[in-house]
Parts: sequence; structure tokens; C-alpha cells
Amino acid sequence: MTHDAAPSPSAGRRFRAYTTKHLDELTARAGLGEAERLAVRAVATVLPFRVNSYVVDELIDWDAAPADPIYRLVFPQADMLPSSDVSRMADLLRRDASRKEINTAANEIRGRLNPHPAGQMDLNVPTADGTDPLEGMQHKYSETVLFFPKQGQTCHAYCTYCFRWAQFVGEPDLKFASGEIDHLVEYLHHHPEVTSVLFTGGDPMIMGDSVLRRYIEPLLGVETLESIRIGTKALGYWPQRFTTDPDADDTLRLFEQVVASGKNLAFMAHFSHPNEMAPALVQDAVRRIRDTGAVIRTQAPLIRTINDDSAVWESMWRTHVRHGMVPYYMFVERDTGPQDYFAVPLAEAYEIFRGAFANVSGLARTVRGPSMSATPGKVCIDGVTEVAGEKVFVCHFIQARDPELVGKPFFARYDEKAVWLSDLEPALGATRFPHEQGPREDASALVGTAHP
Repeated sequence: MTHDAAPSPSAGRRFRAYTTKHLDELTARAGLGEAERLAVRAVATVLPFRVNSYVVDELIDWDAAPADPIYRLVFPQADMLPSSDVSRMADLLRRDASRKEINTAANEIRGRLNPHPAGQMDLNVPTADGTDPLEGMQHKYSETVLFFPKQGQTCHAYCTYCFRWAQFVGEPDLKFASGEIDHLVEYLHHHPEVTSVLFTGGDPMIMGDSVLRRYIEPLLGVETLESIRIGTKALGYWPQRFTTDPDADDTLRLFEQVVASGKNLAFMAHFSHPNEMAPALVQDAVRRIRDTGAVIRTQAPLIRTINDDSAVWESMWRTHVRHGMVPYYMFVERDTGPQDYFAVPLAEAYEIFRGAFANVSGLARTVRGPSMSATPGKVCIDGVTEVAGEKVFVCHFIQARDPELVGKPFFARYDEKAVWLSDLEPALGATRFPHEQGPREDASALVGTAHP
């Protein structure tokens, strides 16, 4: 096939990243005063900041900043952390403290932000002899392995809500990644129950074609593997990756190679707001990816101040369907980082989801949510109802560490303030949730164990 890119005002521009050293200049452009800019810089000493020229020039409405949703999506906010922490870091910056002193204070604050939610660091799979864990690989659900390629542990820009923020703050102890694709291939050969591999990070599409190819091509010979997934925000933050970058065509040919091998290539695109789909360059990138035979599925978390409105999600899902993409997930903001700032109560999240879901066609109702990626699995809030005189949340596991729990409804007491699974209590006289009763032995042995 011929990969012809349509002209675009942004086509051909070289990638330029903006980091904390540019933050004061950019926040001044948003109209922030000196004290406000210092508070934002203080937050950015704790949480990561990175944006690029495409997001700055094409996506942010600077006349609407700092209220613009894309601005809020990528720029730290002064109230994302407790005021005492912001004041502490601002004082250090004001008196030009040493980098060591700033890092020590920042790390202490980070430690209180649950940098590894859902037991992420405990999910690394063991080596074939069952001893040391294989770094950068996680096996939480029987059919899926997550792989964190070493060269993909950054992004074209960072989302302020990102639950993997700990990967980006420069602390080695908070990172997990692997450059050993051979270890993954060996693991898959010993675990035929794994039918899908998800490349995640960071963002795997930060890698050039030659590096990406070194990770993907060895998987094409694993017969038991049915699908390869790539989790990425590149369509929203740098669509040039698939249109005018020097290796854009080579990357698309790699996608074609995956499809030609008989495997599904699932392109897991993160779109947080409809404005990310507005530029023609994005729409062209979507078309080019779909032309390879890859399937684009879309997902994002529900985030207060950015997309906590049914109309926003309805618009987003309709736009995705119009361009041939498949709405996949609405996530609940994870219990990490500035969750208190971004979280939407589960009761409100359900109403936002239902409001959007009710106004789209069946083609968009492939989407699931609101879903919490919690320690025992992905828990979906299906509704709010009354059973035996008690108001309850109706829930079910979309995925679970114990496969026996998948698809079975369970109930939690209604709590208008609850924002996460740990805030919920069993309903209808139960003292424990199903996932708190312990997995079956054969289920617990299924995931993340060494081969015989």
C-alpha cells in the first residue's frame, strides 16, 4: 500500500520538548502571576512535567488558559498537592536550595503519593527457574502479559493525571523496564495461556522504528500469541509519529507485518478530550494506522476539571466511531499521585458514563466503565439501585486475578463520597467482598508463576 500523508500546518516540524526549565515562561503565557508560577514550579519538583511544540502550538487555546482543558491536561496546577507541601518546595526554590535538598524533600512527598498502585512492583514475573523476577514484565491476568520496553519509558508529553508518574521523576528505584525481549519470548513459550502482550510504559511509540521492530518482530513467531497491543498517547500528543516523522512509513510497514503474520495489532490510543481529535493531522494519522489493518481502541480516565462531563465523553466517543476507532474504556482515576485533586466520586462517575452512553449509537457502546484497575482486578460500576431496602452499587469484575470472579455481579454499599474500591464496603449483610475471600488455589497458581 502507499502511505501518502496529507499536508498539514504542523507537518514536517521537528519534535521539540519543553521541560521544567521552560515552565516559568509558559505559565506566564497562560497569564499566571509570579506567585502562581512559583507554586506551579514547586509542584513540578515533585511530579513530572513535559510537553512539546505540537501540544503548545496546536492543542492549547492560550486565550482560555489556564482553564483550557488541554492546558490542564499537561501543566501542573498549584493545588495538585497539599498546600503545606507546595509551600515547602516553593521555599526551597525561592532560596535556591541545592539539588540534593530539593530531591530529598520531593522524594519524601512522593513516598506519600502511593507511587505504585495496585501492587505494580509485586507483579513482575519470575525467571524460568522461579527465582529472581524478570524486570519490566508483569503478569496480572492469565491471558495478558505487560511489557515495559527500556527505550519506551518516557512520553511525547506527560499527562498531569498519569498513574505511571513515578516512572518519569528520575528515581531508579521507582522505575521498572526491560530491554530483554528474549526473556519475554521464552516466558510466552512456557505460558501458552498468554494470548496477548501489551507494550506499555511510558509510551512505546516514543521509540523509533528500528528499536520498536527489535521488540515486536520476535513475537511474531510465538504461535500461541493472538494479539499485540501498544498503549500510546502519541496520536493525541505527536501524530507526526505516523505521518511526517522520518520513520513513519517504516513504522506503518511494521504494523502491516504484524497483521500479515495472522496476529491482531491493537493500537490502544489514549484520548482524554475531544479537542485532541480536532487537528486534521490527527485524523490523517488515524487513517494511516487503520490502513495497515491495525484496530484502534480508545480509552482514558475520567478526570475532574478536564473531562468530567457527559457531553465531553459523548462527543469523544462519537468522533472516534466516525473515524473508525473503537471506544474501549472509561477508567476511574487511580489511587496514586494527586488523586485527591483529579478524582471523581464513583456515584458521579457512573452518572457521567451513563449520560454519555445513553446518547451514542450501539457502535460506541463497546465502551466499558467506569472501571477501576485495582489490585484484585478491573472493577466496573454497573449502576446504582436498591436491593432489600438498601441502596447499593452494582459491580462486576471485567478482569480479575482470580478468573472465577470475572463477570459475576456483587454489591457495595452506596457511598456518595467513595472514589476507589478501598472506600467501598460490602452490602446486604456481607462482611467481605468476593475478592477478599481468597482465590482458588488453581487460579492463584495460574498467573505469574514459573513454568514446571
